[in-house]
Amino acid sequence: MDRHVLSVLVKNSSGVLTRVAGLFARRGFNIDSLTVGRTEDAKISRMTIALMGDEDILEQVIKQLNKLEDVQRVVELYPQQSVYRELVLIKVRATAENRAAINEVVKIFRSKIIDVSVNAVTIELTGDESKINALIKLMQEYGIQELVRTGLSGLERGDTDITNYGEYFN
Repeated sequence: MDRHVLSVLVKNSSGVLTRVAGLFARRGFNIDSLTVGRTEDAKISRMTIALMGDEDILEQVIKQLNKLEDVQRVVELYPQQSVYRELVLIKVRATAENRAAINEVVKIFRSKIIDVSVNAVTIELTGDESKINALIKLMQEYGIQELVRTGLSGLERGDTDITNYGEYFN
């Protein structure tokens, strides 16, 4: 099974997230990652949905999404033609002895410490999945207290954007 990333433009209306998630649930498809936010047009939101499946599953998901009234556009974001990013916040146990070592790892990953307390530091990192996983693995050595990931966000590279695929409506 392959990983697929879909960029979906939807009307920014009440219940649209429930309808999209319900579509996946009714068909027994799992959403690996889902991020949603308003676009440059306040009436439109963009969903980035990551899922695992073969081409048949992908085709079925796209067809079903396009049947929903709130969905305006569905585009697959191909890895070689797109940029994917994720945000992670990691709260790590920190002592006087290991704080400097944690800070060095943070610098190497070009991440930043956004909160410090007597016994913990909170690290913020934006990057691709492999970079995030690598930092998490290193921070496990110090003891991760809490962790939260945003899920995948993505855009096509270059001049192409989701509105280049024909007419879309507001």
